[in-house]
Amino acid sequence: MSRILIGLVRLYQRYLSPILPDSCRYWPTCSTYMIDALKKHGLLLGLIMGIARILRCNPFVRGGVDPVPDKFTIFRNPHPERYEDEVIAQAFHTEQKAKKG
Repeated sequence: MSRILIGLVRLYQRYLSPILPDSCRYWPTCSTYMIDALKKHGLLLGLIMGIARILRCNPFVRGGVDPVPDKFTIFRNPHPERYEDEVIAQAFHTEQKAKKG
């Protein structure tokens, strides 16, 4: 069932997302977050995390780097710098330097 949901998200990414304006405030995007959450936490928990992320992505938050955490939570990842992906960790550190400078 997770594969079907991932397939639907990929269809969205390929056909619908390109015609819509860029609006995601987070990196990785909400659709990529949903796929990662489904792969990492399974159908039920991954779906809950993905939906919570979509609800967090609104004009009233500043966004930023927010990868899928290793433990289930509906809240923003408190430590993105610990994420195993070097690109995400580097993006977090770049964001922190920009705030200080």
